[in-house]
Amino acid sequence: MNTPNPVGWFEIYVTDLPRAIHFYQTVLQTTLTELPTPDGAGGGQMYAFPGDPHLPGAAGALVKHDMGFPSSKGTCIYFSCEDCAVEIGRVEAAGGQVLMAKFPIGDYGFCGVCADSEGNSIGFHSMQ
Repeated sequence: MNTPNPVGWFEIYVTDLPRAIHFYQTVLQTTLTELPTPDGAGGGQMYAFPGDPHLPGAAGALVKHDMGFPSSKGTCIYFSCEDCAVEIGRVEAAGGQVLMAKFPIGDYGFCGVCADSEGNSIGFHSMQ
């Protein structure tokens, strides 16, 4: 039996939504789309990363909401890349900080860890 990856959705909490949108759109070279706030969510704003619920991997969004705040001490989400050095190379110009430049992880390829514009730790992973 095939089982899906365990993560089905992620949220990255932000304090300055326009700054965070700029950071992720610049580093990942993609466009985020505003999502309507779900009823019962108590307000907030969400901008989604491109995703397809029928493909492997998890979709997610940037979220500005009172229930969460940016932190470098919590969960670290890794973005899949062709060559993670490319995205890591865009981090500082977009307002983030490189914490660990691209490094090998054996049979699992390469990764690096950065701080986004809000202070969240995020990672980038690639096989090359």
